[in-house]
Amino acid sequence: MDKIVALCKRRGFIFPGSEIYGGMASTYSYGPLGAELKNNVKQLWWKYFVQDREDMVGLDGGILLHPKVWEASGHVKNFKDPLVECKKCHHRFRPDKLEDETKCPDCGGPLTEARMFSGMFKTIIGPVAQEGIEAYLRPETAQAMFVDFKNILDSTNKKIPFGIGQIGKAFRNEITTGNFIFRQIEFEQMEIEYFIAPDGDWNKTFEEWVSYIYGYADLLGLDKKDFYSHEIPDEERAFYSKRTIDIEYNFPFGRDELWAIAYRTDYDLVRHQSASGKSLEYFDDQAKKRYIPHVIEPTFGVDRTVLALLAKAYTEEALEGGETRTVLKFDPKVAPYKIAVFPLLANKEKLIGKAREVYESLKEEHLCFWDDRGNIGKRYRYQDEIGTPYCVTVDFDSLENDDVTVRDRDSMKQERVKIGELKNYFENKLK
Repeated sequence: MDKIVALCKRRGFIFPGSEIYGGMASTYSYGPLGAELKNNVKQLWWKYFVQDREDMVGLDGGILLHPKVWEASGHVKNFKDPLVECKKCHHRFRPDKLEDETKCPDCGGPLTEARMFSGMFKTIIGPVAQEGIEAYLRPETAQAMFVDFKNILDSTNKKIPFGIGQIGKAFRNEITTGNFIFRQIEFEQMEIEYFIAPDGDWNKTFEEWVSYIYGYADLLGLDKKDFYSHEIPDEERAFYSKRTIDIEYNFPFGRDELWAIAYRTDYDLVRHQSASGKSLEYFDDQAKKRYIPHVIEPTFGVDRTVLALLAKAYTEEALEGGETRTVLKFDPKVAPYKIAVFPLLANKEKLIGKAREVYESLKEEHLCFWDDRGNIGKRYRYQDEIGTPYCVTVDFDSLENDDVTVRDRDSMKQERVKIGELKNYFENKLK
């Protein structure tokens, strides 16, 4: 993990939050490369789960919802965790995450008895704090999909079964943090609420969604052997869930939850219907009856997915002469840049001009990186470290033969390709 964290900062994937002020625990900024990687994760998810399915629509709900939403959902009452504090250094921890519940893992000091604390962040809506409305930053993205369920029904004429997908920020006042971006107080979720009839075969639909979720892992280039479906036992599940599977992943620090899927029954819609006084029933025109739909909820952590991709991609290879090559072997679909284009020498105008022509042509269809710094070997090493699948070099032969050298990141093999054939070449390679 230390090597991954160091590379992420050095190459502009992920920076510590507010670092010039001494940092802020469990907050991070995504740098230029990290922003591209994260966007690729989200775009692939949106296309696979929302755009490619006729039974799915999207939503972009607000971070701030009416305070009664969180009362109805049970978060105000139930979204709390036990907390212990070290009497010596005053650091705080969740006791269920400690190996020894009597001793501080940081300084070895004694711990207090556990007390309950809210996991939600409060804020005030209004110019005067004393007169404003007390609200919360959402601790999950799901509730907006329940609150807007009726609006989506009325505006889209969707029929059960159908689902709503959403990507957005959530906020949790986590005490036990760590393992880089795995657990943060500000994070991003990709969630689905899939609505089904209450008298249908929910378990069949549940299993279909589990299989479909693993298709997303294939799309990202994550190996199924690194996953484990952890069936949550009755005594550990949320009270409203009839079945929950934590889809765990083998991170460098051990196996932990990456994604999850739960059968939430009709809990949320029933609660919001009761609290709001507005009907959230669905009229089934085939069965000729009204009912409150039940819900299957697949949920995905964006930041944890990014961490899984970084961990999977990070590779160190021994080269001749005792040198070690560090390379991020991303699947091309998630790689921040797809192609890097170089002039062999940065002080030859004809090489630079030809290379710029190639770069301008390729960037019409692919995100490309222009690099004319240092020698060619250093450029290759830099592109290896940021995970660029292909490098294109324009040399003196290119001026005569109208071709270039294309280098493959993983094998380091090089081949000559005609400039006029590059678009088709990369269309096949990056498909």
